[in-house]
Amino acid sequence: MDNKKLDLNLLLALEALLAEQNVTRAAKCLNLSQPALSAQLSRLRSVFGDELFMPTSRGVLPTAMALELQTPLRKTLDQMRELISNARVFDPSTASATLTIAASDYMQIAILMPFLLKMHLVAPNVRVVLRQLQDSVVVRSELERGLIDIAFLQAEEPEASGLRHKNVLFERYIGIARKGSIEERPMPIDRFIQSSHIFVSPSAEGLRGSTDEALAAVGLTRKVAFAVSSFMFMIEAISQCDLLAVAPQRLAERYSDKIDMFATPVPVAGFGIDMVWHDRTQNHPARIWLRTQLESFCAEH
Repeated sequence: MDNKKLDLNLLLALEALLAEQNVTRAAKCLNLSQPALSAQLSRLRSVFGDELFMPTSRGVLPTAMALELQTPLRKTLDQMRELISNARVFDPSTASATLTIAASDYMQIAILMPFLLKMHLVAPNVRVVLRQLQDSVVVRSELERGLIDIAFLQAEEPEASGLRHKNVLFERYIGIARKGSIEERPMPIDRFIQSSHIFVSPSAEGLRGSTDEALAAVGLTRKVAFAVSSFMFMIEAISQCDLLAVAPQRLAERYSDKIDMFATPVPVAGFGIDMVWHDRTQNHPARIWLRTQLESFCAEH
């Protein structure tokens, strides 16, 4: 390898190509034209004396040498990024940064909306991109690739190598119904199981959830009319009909002007939420600040 031919831009190009395995997407990540990235790839091949990537119908496939370079390359570039970021003092009142958070619509409305409105007052130049939580496997991949800074996942999700988890809250379930439609409190179990329900299944995993498991434990079932992917859909629908639902308490309380809340006739197991981030952002000042603020806000709410 000729070290005189090596520069930082080539290493960044190699990192992007290994992550995307597609020249067009990698060029977009680097804000380069495709011909410019192709030229850098040609230089990389000359530097390493290897093809590095072989063309395929879907993009490019890393060679054995390219795969061997991936781990030391990532460590080297992360050390350089950490060196630069640690040289700067993060002052939220003046600092500029763009940070990305992935969360479910429940987490976005119940926690992140009030958090971001409060954060904007103390960090006006810190921009946050909220992304809808996808499949946890996709989220882990995007955390590793640096496309997401923080994700909020249910605590029972298995931990993965390179990711750090911090439990930040526990959520309880509560029954909800159209405003003014609850006449008896506590709600009789007969009405609960005879009414039709709306069920939230973000990943389209079927028509059963924690409420059905709690009912099954006492030999009962409920009628599910709709399985939807959004808590917001559920809340809006419940406010306009005579169906029932079981919702996270923090979310339901934000819509108390539209819905009635009641204790479920059988106890329904709640769930924990973990804040998740990748090792590569562990020591980044802006991301440390954001994680600390989020943890404190969740503890208060």
